[in-house]
Amino acid sequence: MKSILLIGISNFGAMIAKQLQDLGHQVLAVDRDEARINAILPVVTDAQIGDSTNEAFLRSLGINNFDVCIVTIVSDFQSSLETTSLLKELGGKLVVSRADREVQAKFLLRNGADEVINPEKQIAEWAAIRYASNHILDYINLDGDHAIYEISVPNEWAGKSVGQIDIRKRFGINIMAVKQNGKLNFAVTPETILSRTMTMLVFGDRKSMQKCFKI
Repeated sequence: MKSILLIGISNFGAMIAKQLQDLGHQVLAVDRDEARINAILPVVTDAQIGDSTNEAFLRSLGINNFDVCIVTIVSDFQSSLETTSLLKELGGKLVVSRADREVQAKFLLRNGADEVINPEKQIAEWAAIRYASNHILDYINLDGDHAIYEISVPNEWAGKSVGQIDIRKRFGINIMAVKQNGKLNFAVTPETILSRTMTMLVFGDRKSMQKCFKI
């Protein structure tokens, strides 16, 4: 269980708060809007109304007691930037801030953010890959070149073993697990037989994926 400070209760911030609480973490939500605080209070550990660009207010929260500080302020980048900088100055261990554009990400990283998330960019990338292919069902980017894909078993692979298709040798792609009836099986061996009712979790670089699965 971690202690999380979440600043900025937009729709995105509220969704993060709900997920964190469901995972069993302690969440202190902060926003200057009383209505937002009242709305989020039932799903977080605690919530406070306050101006996160005010150093005295932030200091009163005991920033160094939180494992993670997440800034999801929208429509006011100056406040997001000031908040991010203050959090780091006050001892924030891990400061994660939202950016909507690349230039914002650069400023945030230069002014205290340890990591930056750009939800619209990430969802756009996911949607483009997911819906532009007949094979890919899900996608997790790991770096600029490598990713984990959930991919349906091609027709020509059905009934063959992992060893027979040998995509690790041919394309440098690893089959991490197979999924059938909603259950993941990580005990994949060269003898594992593939079927059309399965999907596969595979790891590799984008060029190899495009070549192997004709994406």
